[in-house]
Amino acid sequence: MSLFNRHATLERHSLLLTVGILVVVAIGGLVEIAPLFYLENTIEKVQGMRPYTPLELKGRNIYIREGCYVCHSQMVRPLRDEVERYGHYSLAAESMYDHPFQWGSKRTGPDLARVGGKFSDSWQLDHLMDPRSVVPDSIMPPYAFLAKKALKFDGIEDDLKTQRLIGVPYTDEMIASAKADLIAQASPNADYDAEDALLARYEAASGRKGTLRISDYDQNPAQITEMDALIAYLQMTGTLVDFSTYEAGDLNNRR
Repeated sequence: MSLFNRHATLERHSLLLTVGILVVVAIGGLVEIAPLFYLENTIEKVQGMRPYTPLELKGRNIYIREGCYVCHSQMVRPLRDEVERYGHYSLAAESMYDHPFQWGSKRTGPDLARVGGKFSDSWQLDHLMDPRSVVPDSIMPPYAFLAKKALKFDGIEDDLKTQRLIGVPYTDEMIASAKADLIAQASPNADYDAEDALLARYEAASGRKGTLRISDYDQNPAQITEMDALIAYLQMTGTLVDFSTYEAGDLNNRR
């Protein structure tokens, strides 16, 4: 019994207790961290993941600038009610090119990790112009001004270079063609050769077809606006991974 009573010594000496706490925390930290040094990558590689196109990257920057992440997380947790509402739970690989990532569970509005392709471009446009026109109970503010604001992309090559510095695998060809790719994605039927080149670059990076959409997102062919970029970004979220290849019981196996 004497061994079990020695904790009293620690309780009476604050310095000794502090040292004991530090030792225990250090051991726990080593147990958690040390194995990571023996892994080449802590993120499971998943087919379909690719870097954002220049237009999508601009849209993501607008999404963050306007504070959309404050009300909308982008992380479906492996809980049955979330999976039934939003779709397959989020994979770490889906955020591997996100700087910063949009994880979280605080939702004033619905989670947007799987919103891509759920609604048409027209619906997304109407929702951003006047949220209550499509969702009567929405408390989201309107973003109609984005449709009037021309997208500035003169320095898009520098954006891609910066992303490459922090690990996003943009190639020299992607960087050199960034401006042409941005214009091609928001200007359908304007230049078929530019569209084919855009698809070839980014679908090759993803490893499968159908991971990139070309559209006049804001229905205004006269100019490329910030609305074009934001809708392009929203329409690709959650669409890169083909979840039909995952087994139906995968959720139960992971829990």
